[in-house]
Amino acid sequence: MLMNATIVRYCWGALALVWLIAAAHTKPTLRATDLKTRVASMGTMLAGFCLVISDWPGGWLSTRLLPATIPTVETLGVGLTIIGCSFAIWARLALGRNWSGRPTVKAEHELVVSGPYALTRHPIYTGVLLATFGTTLADLQWRRVLGFLLVTLALLVKIHQEERLMIEAFPESYPPYRRRVKALIPGLF
Repeated sequence: MLMNATIVRYCWGALALVWLIAAAHTKPTLRATDLKTRVASMGTMLAGFCLVISDWPGGWLSTRLLPATIPTVETLGVGLTIIGCSFAIWARLALGRNWSGRPTVKAEHELVVSGPYALTRHPIYTGVLLATFGTTLADLQWRRVLGFLLVTLALLVKIHQEERLMIEAFPESYPPYRRRVKALIPGLF
């Protein structure tokens, strides 16, 4: 588990590093969601990530759902974390200067529909959810399951907000893109 935990930490660290470096190179924001909505969404997301990624002792929340002796489940979880973080990084790089940590419309905003955006409309969220699920699976504790549920809830709310902004910003091109490409899971959802 120690080696797998290290791999998981490196994956999340790489994702965080890309986010920090790339955040300094974004376009100015023209429109964004209201402050109350942003605070609620970010608070839920942060709480979820803390539960999934941290190793603080959490009483009953640290109880495992499966014995620690199932290496196949743990290995699958590490693999999903690697794939999810890699996919989110690819999507973040493909989005370029249009990115924001909250649902926004940027100055000279471009609708990106290539690369990972040809597979899902919200590939960063797809990658983050896959990585969060993988990390949860790699060490199935109640806190990680709860964290995964909180991250999922926060991202579903953000998707709703982003969809509304994209329809307003791209009334001609976003609806056909939305019909053609699923939100999170290629071909399904």
